[in-house]
Amino acid sequence: MARILPLEEAFDPALDLLEAGDVVALPTETVYGLAADATNGEAVARIFEVKGRPRFNPLIVHVSDMAMAQKIAVFDDISLRLVAGFWPGPLTLVLPLREGHGIHPLVTAGLDTVALRMPREFAREVIDELRHPLAAPSANSSGRISATTAQAVEDDLGDRIKLIADGGPTHVGVESTILKVTPQAVYMLRPGGVTAGEIRNAIGVDVVRGGGKGIEAPGMLASHYAPNAAVRLDATELREGEALLAYGPNRIPGADKAVAMLNLSEKGHMREAAANLYADLQALDRSGAATIAVEPIPEDGLCEAINDRLRRAAAPRS
Repeated sequence: MARILPLEEAFDPALDLLEAGDVVALPTETVYGLAADATNGEAVARIFEVKGRPRFNPLIVHVSDMAMAQKIAVFDDISLRLVAGFWPGPLTLVLPLREGHGIHPLVTAGLDTVALRMPREFAREVIDELRHPLAAPSANSSGRISATTAQAVEDDLGDRIKLIADGGPTHVGVESTILKVTPQAVYMLRPGGVTAGEIRNAIGVDVVRGGGKGIEAPGMLASHYAPNAAVRLDATELREGEALLAYGPNRIPGADKAVAMLNLSEKGHMREAAANLYADLQALDRSGAATIAVEPIPEDGLCEAINDRLRRAAAPRS
């Protein structure tokens, strides 16, 4: 069993483990991350081992300040404007690696680019004290529902790690938005905690959904964020034996017969829905229903990220 410690007690033990090349689960504003020193190959390999993550899937590197970031990657003008608008925060930028960057090749999956983010609060303070960047994918088994509480991390990975820093429920509730800036366009490789509209307002350029061919950043696998139960999207009626993930004030026919029901946001508030998404999926998965039906959710704003996660949760699994 992992030790679960409040943040004020977890800081020094977390540093000790990270300096020793081990992994630590810690909260960020998006979801809980499974962190290790991004310059230490054995430590990074431990992330893949604990998660059961395929090694062709790159990891996000987390930094504490721009001095650290610019030792790792080359920033163009638009990326610097995005940094000014959204760092620290839930935005990841895919950037060219700088010569002498020091990031272990396992982190980048052999790519010549790196995914960089500057988190807030506890995670940033740990990185600043460690003076090394952290690779930190979500603290869950690969392909499964991301953790937004310390208990969710314990339930999934508690027998594989030593420490979970407990910062309570995460604020954003879905992973960071991932952008790649090229001379041709600004590509959104993954929607997340910063919306397309917020990005457009900051830089005056529309984002293009998707990128090139292959896996360019984390969270791009077709099947991801999945519960044990099957997930059925855009349900217009509830079928026998299903659990229901609801949204907004109005219910679909048959909702009263659900094995279990949770509402992402009774008032249809996007940020509340995002914060509740993973915890509600986990709770409905524990109901024993073979299928979780999901009511239709609009595609605008932060709901784009919610629908992205739900589509990947519902995708066919290998």
